[in-house]
Amino acid sequence: MVSLDFSFIIPVYNRAEEVEELLRSFVNLQGDAAFEIVIVEDGSTMDCKTVISNFETSLNISYYQKPNSGPGDSRNFGMRKAKGNYFIILDSDCILPSDYLIKVTQSLNHRFVDCYGGPDAAHHSFTNLQKAINFTMTSLVTTGGIRGGNAALKNFQPRSFNMGLSKAAFLASGGFGSIHPGEDPDLSIRLNTLGYETALFPKAFVYHKRRLSWSKFYKQVYKFGLVRPILNTWHPKTAKWSYWLPSAFSLGFLAAVILMLFGYWLPIMVYVVYVMTAFILALINSKSLSVAFQSILAIFIQFFGYGLGFLKSSFAIKVMKQAPQSRFPNLFFDNVH
Repeated sequence: MVSLDFSFIIPVYNRAEEVEELLRSFVNLQGDAAFEIVIVEDGSTMDCKTVISNFETSLNISYYQKPNSGPGDSRNFGMRKAKGNYFIILDSDCILPSDYLIKVTQSLNHRFVDCYGGPDAAHHSFTNLQKAINFTMTSLVTTGGIRGGNAALKNFQPRSFNMGLSKAAFLASGGFGSIHPGEDPDLSIRLNTLGYETALFPKAFVYHKRRLSWSKFYKQVYKFGLVRPILNTWHPKTAKWSYWLPSAFSLGFLAAVILMLFGYWLPIMVYVVYVMTAFILALINSKSLSVAFQSILAIFIQFFGYGLGFLKSSFAIKVMKQAPQSRFPNLFFDNVH
């Protein structure tokens, strides 16, 4: 294996406060691996130039400003500018544990892959809402480990909040496409098709400080649901029955409520058992009743939001035979170059 020169790629859009917190965690990184940080300002109206200037003497930072073209294209821009041969892509709302780069280096030395993904975790300083959403999006009982909770998944699809990509794989694949969200699983699938291996590095986690409200969380998971049938159309061999589970959960719950009104209690009791199981796991994980209760609300928002988006997109694409770009133009950045 060649010597690894790391370049961190961070697209930013009006998130100066997040960048400051992320850069502060870079200062505390342990280990002797050299790295650069490439920050790409994606058409922000409130840039982070002043924040970055405070770290110029302690960190090797390259800062670029460009017109808004979406996170995928901004990551591609940053990777084209980067000097390293292995890129680590982060969201601006992440915080790095002090041993993050040590864990990445150890994992790559043990098993080199051209693309890896790491999990996300909730920092003790996060709000109860952030902890609840983090549990919902990472727990095996809610997502099945597709976001980093299950190392046994074959052809793991890394997510771009915490993702490594070799320069060779970037050049071969062309990087991220114009769809958003969904640009990261799309890239992972194309990499697998090209023969590049992807893997989960479970110890290389980040603290993902999602700045979400309940309404923003619903909109996010709804878009996730819209995107998946599009990806299934582009990459039919990767379609799985499990992608239908949120829709089945949502429709099944509505049916269970109706049946309960007619005296049939068994279906709703199945949901009660599931909710109690999730509540106990969230309570054990967070040691907080507030987080556990909010986790249940987050689970229903996630399943109903994703499920509705998935059904709507599936109907438009599969039944009505509509083109994704024309039916859902808000999911695509047209000015990718």
